Amino acid sequence: MSRVPVFNSPLLLGFDHFEQMLDRIAKTSSDGYPPYNIEQVGEEQLRITLAVAGFTMDDLEVTIEDNQLVVRGRQVDDDDRHVYLHRGIAARQFQRSFVLAEGIEVDAARLQDGLLHIELTRSLPEPQVRKIKIEKVGDENSKPQMIDVE
Repeated sequence: MSRVPVFNSPLLLGFDHFEQMLDRIAKTSSDGYPPYNIEQVGEEQLRITLAVAGFTMDDLEVTIEDNQLVVRGRQVDDDDRHVYLHRGIAARQFQRSFVLAEGIEVDAARLQDGLLHIELTRSLPEPQVRKIKIEKVGDENSKPQMIDVE
């Protein structure tokens, strides 16, 4: 079944990258490991908490790639040193991605009691209004000119 494009209106120009992000989110959201919470902890502050019991700081990596927050975990498999009679806790690797909106900044990440907390700040952009000069075209003496818009 194909997905109906969300941003196919002629009034929405330049939103192709949002379509790509939605596709990426749909692919990565199917895996439920590790479980996580996203909470608002202040007017402009957010916190992502991932349950990463068994992972050390050396096993975890938090990066920002383009507009994505990517959390990776990889445990070293030490089967050579242990003889298991039952193994119910598997050494498992994961990658969890979060698409960040414009204006979201990652402030800090900390590991405490098997939970990885990632602190985010959302700054509200100031609305910008710009006036675009309209040039008259059609006079024999004037030619259309390129306008620098900042």
